Amino acid sequence: MACCQGALGYATPGDATRGPREEVLFVVAVALGERPDYLATVDVKAGSDTYSQVIHRTPVPYKDDELHHSGWNACSSCFGDDSKSRKYLVLPALKSGRVYGFDVETDPRAPTLGKIVEPAEIQEKTGLAYLHSSHCLGSGEIVISAMGDPQGHAKGGFVLLDGETFEVKGTWAKETTEFGYDFWYQPHHDVLVSTSWGAPEEFFKGFDPSQVPTKYGDLVYIWSWKDHELKQKIHLGPDGLIPLEVRALHDPWKPTFFVGAALSSNVIRLDKAVNGDVSWKPSVAIRQEWTKVEGWVLPELPPLITDIIISLDDKFIFFSNWLRGDLVQYDISDPLNPKFVSRVWLGGLIKKGSPLKVTGGLPEDTPEAPEVPLIQGREIRGGPQMLQLSLDGKRLYVTTSLFSPWDKQFYPELLEKGAQLLLVDVTEDGLQLNQDFLVDFGDEPEGPALAHEIRYPGGDCSSDIWVVETDPEFKAKAAAEGAAAH
Repeated sequence: MACCQGALGYATPGDATRGPREEVLFVVAVALGERPDYLATVDVKAGSDTYSQVIHRTPVPYKDDELHHSGWNACSSCFGDDSKSRKYLVLPALKSGRVYGFDVETDPRAPTLGKIVEPAEIQEKTGLAYLHSSHCLGSGEIVISAMGDPQGHAKGGFVLLDGETFEVKGTWAKETTEFGYDFWYQPHHDVLVSTSWGAPEEFFKGFDPSQVPTKYGDLVYIWSWKDHELKQKIHLGPDGLIPLEVRALHDPWKPTFFVGAALSSNVIRLDKAVNGDVSWKPSVAIRQEWTKVEGWVLPELPPLITDIIISLDDKFIFFSNWLRGDLVQYDISDPLNPKFVSRVWLGGLIKKGSPLKVTGGLPEDTPEAPEVPLIQGREIRGGPQMLQLSLDGKRLYVTTSLFSPWDKQFYPELLEKGAQLLLVDVTEDGLQLNQDFLVDFGDEPEGPALAHEIRYPGGDCSSDIWVVETDPEFKAKAAAEGAAAH
């Protein structure tokens, strides 16, 4: 292991699966009321006296940021580069457009705020705002996706920062797009894939289905990694409305991506096709039916996929249906033929005792509204949302808040009582809610908070991207690949 693990991460995703068990989590917390958001540090060390508790809180100095997703200043894509250090957890603010860098290297159990990039500097140099996803590059730079211009109109783009100084270097791409949201890259296949949510001026109001045709996207964008140029625009149509999270198989030699289409509630697969020119082809990998209901604003309720995650061995994909209330596991050992494995119900709108009456459209394994379990005697508030899987694939951490305006619309109890952090065990008998673990952000000392994304100090399944050059078998695999091509 010594040759395959370093301060930046791991040489390959296979090495990462043999990494140590997580001991702390960094959880983004959106504070309710007139308080700044903060980064919560949660103790998950087995046997610890403070297990399943928030042990440190690092607030930001401003209010109304809406912290959301996070990444790193350096990660496994920089493996072997001794000049780089995984020091900062990079946290863009969705609403204000600030970027924070939390020093989690000096003391992982008590992070400090080390960097702040003001939105005025970002907007002046890039014309971009409403920041979302952050990924480190093998160069040590940071790329952050943007979803709008400073006025809140839809505009997709990428902000480029120096990974050490956080200087705004400009934009990564040579052009902007109609929409923006998440992205994932794979240099070996000369590709960066980005997705589309909607216009910030619209989604900050809450969700209005009548605005989907004009204010929300169905587009996936294919970029050349080498040239930073847009190569393809793929309209997913009715099967792929509001494509949000995008993940690739972790093995960097494999050309396969998955996208969670939130509103359509399908998982879309993107495959590389070579027929003279290279192109990427979409298909529905996993299709979900909307639930037929009475007593809701619409006659059908979309499951609403809001997060997807792939195990480091590329065997399983997990996704959360935030509105319906279920967390789902599929076997993707054969990406062309995903197979259902397990499901667990965690809150949501579809459950026994709900004011909604189900008249059809539930999954085959759940023919009637489920009995949603209590957790340590408490009801689960919201639905399963952000996911983080342990390196060994045995523990799946889940938060229940999506985005404060949508939380207010669909689960108003979240804004009154806060969100929760849960643990689901991934077992041979299926997904099981762990009753020994609960972090209730309604119990926070200064008031309720909305728990969102989850990170581990050394990187995880949704932060780190591997490149073929760090593979110890790079030369042999590259030669074999070249021979097969001819």
